[in-house]
Amino acid sequence: MKKALTAILLGVAALAANAQAWPGAKPVTLVVPFPPGGSTDLIARTLANKLPEKLGGGTVIVDNKAGATGTIGAAYVARAQPDGYTLLVSSLGPFVIAPHLIKVPYDALKDLEPVSIAVQAPNVLVVPAVSPHKTMADVIAYEKANPGKMTFASSGNGSSDHLTAELFWLQTGTSGIHVPYKGGGPVMTDLLGNQVDSSFMNINTAMPQILAGKLRALAITSENRSPLLPSVPTMEQSGIKGTNVYSWQAIAAPKGLPADVKRKLHAAIAAVLNDPAVKPKLLELGFEIVANTPEQFASYQASEYARWAKLITSRNIKAD
Repeated sequence: MKKALTAILLGVAALAANAQAWPGAKPVTLVVPFPPGGSTDLIARTLANKLPEKLGGGTVIVDNKAGATGTIGAAYVARAQPDGYTLLVSSLGPFVIAPHLIKVPYDALKDLEPVSIAVQAPNVLVVPAVSPHKTMADVIAYEKANPGKMTFASSGNGSSDHLTAELFWLQTGTSGIHVPYKGGGPVMTDLLGNQVDSSFMNINTAMPQILAGKLRALAITSENRSPLLPSVPTMEQSGIKGTNVYSWQAIAAPKGLPADVKRKLHAAIAAVLNDPAVKPKLLELGFEIVANTPEQFASYQASEYARWAKLITSRNIKAD
């Protein structure tokens, strides 16, 4: 009994020492489950550049492990040691969407330790500048008069832009044609070429072409109007309820991350995102700073998980 108690106390002491020393000399790896160059990669590299400063030392690197809509990288982190040296930086897909579309080798709600949602960004319904549609009312009227005719491009089946379109059709009792692409680049090319009618594109992607006058923004999926597009009404202001949608990037760890390490990591992430050298640049790109607590992240993930499960089931959305 005495030996067992001693072993337990030594184990607790070791965990406490690890938390105090973390990150120490060992590098912290931020696993991004997508290729370099996208919004998630940008957030991860922003964190990697500044986290050592906020943590008071250490090295932070980014490792892109793309594939299977982000679930390969997410599964890699879920299987890693919960010691604070392997973390996941991902958009919402692997957390709340992919598990409803494909078989994933992890439980999104049980195998990952929520740390913080870093940023969020709404989608914007955009049409080519030459489109006859000037308002959401125009779109709804056209769809009701011409069901299943207007095309809505997305970056892929089950993507945020696809699900937003499905939610829009559900809430307005209309229908259109979903045109899935392999990524956002081809969507933009065909929108600018007037080959597709519209897309619920992420504000980060759409902003340059909106400002250049090549795309017209009709409505935004945020709760309030964006300061970047103050003249663009929200979906609710356009008379469409229940269509607030955000794409978000979050940080998670393998389940069992020591509480002290989690607190230290969360504080450092919040400090990076609110740093005067970082926050304005992210806001200019259309990101809203969230930096919420692990508990708030867990609650939001659960609600988003249930929300998208219900939509995917009711609309019979498939991965391919």
